[in-house]
Amino acid sequence: MGIIERIKEIEAEMARTQKNKATEYHLGQLKAKIAKLRTQLLEPPKGSSGGGDGFEVTKYGHGRVALIGFPSVGKSTLLTMLTGTHSEAASYEFTTLTCIPGIIRYNDTKIQLLDLPGIIEGASEGKGRGRQVIAVAKSSDLVLMVLDASKSEGHRQILTKELEAVGLRLNKRPPQIYFKKKKTGGISFNTTAPLTHIDEKLCYQILHEYKIHNAEVLFREDDTVDDFIDVIEGNRKYIKCVYVYNKIDVVGIDDVDRLARQPNSIVISCNLKLNLDRLLARMWDEMGLVRVYSKPQGQQPDFDEPFVLSADRGGCTVEDFCNHVHRTLVKDMKYALVWGTSAKHYPQNCGLVHHLEDEDVVQIVKKKKREEGGRGRFKTHSNVPARIADRQKKAPLKQ
Repeated sequence: MGIIERIKEIEAEMARTQKNKATEYHLGQLKAKIAKLRTQLLEPPKGSSGGGDGFEVTKYGHGRVALIGFPSVGKSTLLTMLTGTHSEAASYEFTTLTCIPGIIRYNDTKIQLLDLPGIIEGASEGKGRGRQVIAVAKSSDLVLMVLDASKSEGHRQILTKELEAVGLRLNKRPPQIYFKKKKTGGISFNTTAPLTHIDEKLCYQILHEYKIHNAEVLFREDDTVDDFIDVIEGNRKYIKCVYVYNKIDVVGIDDVDRLARQPNSIVISCNLKLNLDRLLARMWDEMGLVRVYSKPQGQQPDFDEPFVLSADRGGCTVEDFCNHVHRTLVKDMKYALVWGTSAKHYPQNCGLVHHLEDEDVVQIVKKKKREEGGRGRFKTHSNVPARIADRQKKAPLKQ
């Protein structure tokens, strides 16, 4: 029996099992088994070389956004309108067969937009090059899930389910669970908050399923069994997602209003070029890019080329800004002068841990190199040799 058949068999058993207090331990073990099998499904087959038939492209710019959706929902048309890069669009499905990158120039930054082939139900199992598409989405900073406003709401649930099956968690934050394997000492279970979805016995059973008998576990919040399994697996990617409903020009105003009020959703029309400016603004807000301008000492700030920071790519502190300028600048920095919304007054003397905000101006003041031994009459050393034998004799006076 293959891995996919075993997964379907366990899912059928979970569907047959009633959910109550008596079966929650059994359901927890079945969830752990499915997570292990799906991890094996994503691993490359043994004996194969590292190279595959993927279509990963080189990262470029200050952020990466991936377009994911079913075939013929308008992904290629959206890429052409936002970036100017031509991506073939036609009235038949699967027009795009590979990854087509484009560059959005917005607010003095460059954002890479990837047009990926359409995925279908069963993409997490490898259907329709689904694994390659989802692998590219894992390396993105933001996912735009393009949906057809005239189709049913089931498309959104299908795509979310396919992405979660391969370890992508959309619009979620990592669970506050501390987990560390140990060599000896058994399992140490502690919690700082009351738990309603999991208890110590179920935790032990899940760890036993993974053949972990020595570990330290600490729950800092009320998390579920799925969150605990995600922490044990350790290969989950928590990524932001915006649901983009295209083709709003073919539905009624009531449906447009209902879709626009859903969380993390925005409505557009590529045919009539409606609401594309708000889509760019929403992308900018979700990615959280921070532009920081440098100011040389005694000169005007350089507003032409900002340094772009983000929480997902390193951080937004003064130390991260110094590392962007040069890796040795952190050692030489004495303090930083900051102008902008993050400063309490202009300028503010800040250290390395100060968090910068968008359009801040930063001037780095370096440490002055002290001359060894003092200066002038405060010198603590002289150039005279220490031994008398080493001193040079003066030339005799002329007679």
